[in-house]
Amino acid sequence: MSYRLLALDLDGTLLRDDKTVDPADVAAIRDLRASGVTVTIVTGRLHSGSVEAARACEIVGPIACVEGSHLVEAETERTLVRHGMTGKVTTLLRDAFGTHGLASFVFEHDGIHHDEDGEPYAKYVSTWSPKLRVVEEALDARVWANDPLAAVAIGEADAVTAAHEILKAHATDVFSVSFPVSWVPGKHAILVRAAGPTKGTALAALCERIGCTTADAVAVGDWVNDVPMFEVAGRSFAMGGAPEHVASKATDRLQRQTGHGGGIAEAIARAWR
Repeated sequence: MSYRLLALDLDGTLLRDDKTVDPADVAAIRDLRASGVTVTIVTGRLHSGSVEAARACEIVGPIACVEGSHLVEAETERTLVRHGMTGKVTTLLRDAFGTHGLASFVFEHDGIHHDEDGEPYAKYVSTWSPKLRVVEEALDARVWANDPLAAVAIGEADAVTAAHEILKAHATDVFSVSFPVSWVPGKHAILVRAAGPTKGTALAALCERIGCTTADAVAVGDWVNDVPMFEVAGRSFAMGGAPEHVASKATDRLQRQTGHGGGIAEAIARAWR
């Protein structure tokens, strides 16, 4: 089959552990684009955290950020589709995060707001975007007034668990997931965004924009948030070393290991040979 679109996750997939792109992947993407195939990015990062990788690979046109909550033109930053969190949701989040003493980070389309309580975690959160701005009080309603795309809250494990339990009761309105913060031992985090968008819905929207279906698409990723696009893509590749519950959802497994580069070149060689 002649696939028409290639969708790439960033961290651990296109980006190596040092956040650079393997020259072999850059060359393979360049050649694939020259053949007429659309290459795009589908990531949990904000646009400002994705644009450097897009430029390195000369990826232009729409990309999907914040796991499908924001479809945006890579080169112009023009918003195409935006699924922000409404006032009802942000009030819930501010109450839950504040009650349990969590350091809060508010994700706008062009950067992330936090206060001094977030300083110990700023380097970690900058993986989503390098554009961090310090505000006086991160839980101030004015910081949340523009229907933010997402938020992250960090604290002690028991506090994060308690806050997450509150949010789980509102799953129809807000997607939430909690996890340990590898960069800061002993700390845990909650990531939240509007319910509904996924990397799968993002892939469908990107395909529609070029006049094809997800059956015409190839997806490459390495983590649990990539599973929704694995499930709808015509062909999907899990990076070597991806967790089994992730890799088992892909149609193919790559030899190249997550975070080491070269996986995109391998996937292109196998899907378009």
